[in-house]
Amino acid sequence: MLWTLLLAVLLLLLLHTQLYVCLRELRSAVPPAANATQRLPGAIIIGVRKGGTRALLEMLNLHPDVEVAKAEVHFFNLDEHYRRGLGWYRAQMPLSLPGQLTVEKTPGYFTAPLAPARVRAMNRDVRLLLIVRDPAERLVSDYTQVLHNRRQRQKPYQPLEELLLHRGQINTSYKALQRSLYHQHFSRWLAHFPRDQIHVVDGEALIGDPFPELRRVERFLELPPRIAPSNFYFNTTKGFYCLLSAGHDKCLDDSKGRPHAPLSTTALHMLCRFFREPNRRFFNMVGRSFAWC
Repeated sequence: MLWTLLLAVLLLLLLHTQLYVCLRELRSAVPPAANATQRLPGAIIIGVRKGGTRALLEMLNLHPDVEVAKAEVHFFNLDEHYRRGLGWYRAQMPLSLPGQLTVEKTPGYFTAPLAPARVRAMNRDVRLLLIVRDPAERLVSDYTQVLHNRRQRQKPYQPLEELLLHRGQINTSYKALQRSLYHQHFSRWLAHFPRDQIHVVDGEALIGDPFPELRRVERFLELPPRIAPSNFYFNTTKGFYCLLSAGHDKCLDDSKGRPHAPLSTTALHMLCRFFREPNRRFFNMVGRSFAWC
């Protein structure tokens, strides 16, 4: 009896996966319908930088009722873009059908002082996604990306500890550190949007076990549950999950999982102590805590 039940469950999972693949293939093969058009986003991934925003966007793109903007638009945080108006912003969006949800992601929005008011002026009902990770880890990842970019252009860059510490104390003016003060930035968003309109995604959980976090995001966005565990597989070479869709697999680019720049144990402990109070304030704001240092 037990084997029969297990076989039935496996068969249902297989049928679900095959149906999903067929739907995605049909969707990609059919030319855009006459009523497909570019729409302003109904949901925006607002940050954080180096928190997993690209992974979240690519995972949401698995859903047949979601269309995503492929590139970061930087509309609400760059004045030269914002001055171009909503018509320009809409033109950066993908074609979508009625009933589909357009999603855009620009992690620079979270820390931009003017972004919350500008987003609300576009649509006070837009749903916002904020993905966060340990702020100390985020800072080191932020530095690592900048260091990599500087090296590619053969430009010098200071070691991390020279930027992070000043006369033996944490340098609070270091921009990467300021981006990790989540409570300061989140308070500006709460001044313009109710808490229940902002969904906080655990970045570490998304990378470690994507499906549960994606199911929560589906519920928040009021999407029917279409993303399944079979859409993910762990790539042992890369060390993180990759995506399966329409019979094809997709892994994030090589910048993901890049080894972090070195930071001494002493400096890391100082950084963790510094973030204790900012983290506590953020936890109170979002009504949950995270296992951060």
